[in-house]
Amino acid sequence: MNYKRILRTLGIVLCFESALMVVPLICAIIFKEPEVFDFLKSILVCFSFGGLLLLLKTKNKNIYSKDGFVIVALSWIVMSTFGALPFIISRSIPDFIDAFFETASGFTTTGASILKDVEALPKSMLLWRSFTHWIGGMGVLVFLVALLPLSGGNNLYLMKAESTGPAVSKLVPKVKHTARILYLIYLGMTIIEFILLLFGKMSVFDALNTSFGTAGTGGFGFRNDSFASFSPYIQWVVTIFMILFGVNFNAYYLLLFGGLKKALGIEEVRYYFIIILISTGIISFQLISNSGETFKSITDAAFQVASIITTTGFATTDFNLWPQTSKTILVILMFVGACAGSTGGGMKVSRFIILIKSLIKELNSYIHPKSISKIKMEGKVVEHEVVRATNVYVITFVLLFTASVLAISIEGKDLVTNFTAVAATINNIGPGLEAVGPTQNFGGFTDFSKFILMFDMLAGRLELFPLLILFHPRLWKDMFIRHKRQKK
Repeated sequence: MNYKRILRTLGIVLCFESALMVVPLICAIIFKEPEVFDFLKSILVCFSFGGLLLLLKTKNKNIYSKDGFVIVALSWIVMSTFGALPFIISRSIPDFIDAFFETASGFTTTGASILKDVEALPKSMLLWRSFTHWIGGMGVLVFLVALLPLSGGNNLYLMKAESTGPAVSKLVPKVKHTARILYLIYLGMTIIEFILLLFGKMSVFDALNTSFGTAGTGGFGFRNDSFASFSPYIQWVVTIFMILFGVNFNAYYLLLFGGLKKALGIEEVRYYFIIILISTGIISFQLISNSGETFKSITDAAFQVASIITTTGFATTDFNLWPQTSKTILVILMFVGACAGSTGGGMKVSRFIILIKSLIKELNSYIHPKSISKIKMEGKVVEHEVVRATNVYVITFVLLFTASVLAISIEGKDLVTNFTAVAATINNIGPGLEAVGPTQNFGGFTDFSKFILMFDMLAGRLELFPLLILFHPRLWKDMFIRHKRQKK
């Protein structure tokens, strides 16, 4: 394992994070907040540590598969740790564990908060919370790949480790160009949403927070009631863009360069929209039956379905009070998640398609034992390696989910709270039900439970394995042996 290259990359990440803190610093200057000095201190600390790591020299600039996983996992941990500095230094969130929880929740686009009164935070801190969503939405390593020559040509390992979904492919021959295309689409959609929100008479500050949160499908609220007090126009704009950011970004590339027919030909995208329509229809029917308000019921249903399936986590109402069937649908959507290659979390629609097709194939083999059939998507055979990886992912997910629910149950909270708290963090959603519902927060958990939930956030955002590999004894054993040989 090329540990010097790993540390140098972490140095680049820290320097990059210090540059990103300039955005909330400017906000603090505009609003004349004393937090200007807190951000300056944080920038100095990040840049200093990053600069020290950049002093390490290495002749081998290649990044291999194992290195890519380790770099991505450590980068997200390091960014979350140093990203908590503004909260700690300013005393906005004085406790380190709470500050780390808030920042990890931001970068992983989870949106689970420990804060009871978000409106009490300075505007610059609110912007930093939302901006972490935008940074983490597409992935910081993907952004760096687009700008910098991080390795000797093996950048795809970084993209594979950081991107969401069963498989990552290049849109164009060069990985750097693929990363640039993805980020240009991401930036363009963010700007369009920002402009549309301004048309709805939203303030520039609120529109920025909303656009950052929606684009990253993060969901940190900057008002205590999330989006309940905003106009139906703004709620529908956010609904539409939450859904759009949950679409596989390959579809947008095809839409721009291959036409509408090719974009709609992606099977996962079609099923994604079908799931949204059916879920919205069922919940709307229940809400209309209970309240008799047609437009508001459809608006709330569409918003919450979009918010949960894309794992954004915004709320226009306390869905914890909805009928049991509606709440059950939302919990199911927590696990389904958005499309692969999007900014959304969850297990991804494509994985469920592969699992269902694998089940059908297995049942057919019992009826016709001698028949030979292949799993296909978009008319192409799904490689055995992708099917195997999907099965391993699901098994790992279930084991980690079960262990997490069991671990936090030690506190004695009710099963619904524990179950949905883990579901909300490992799927990067934000709110759950009962004590972690949309009007509640995660501040009531002990530090032990917060560490479990933070681990789940990071594991969920990184598709489990990049984070889990850090706990594999063989990884560190190989690293130690290699370092010993190099010394000799």
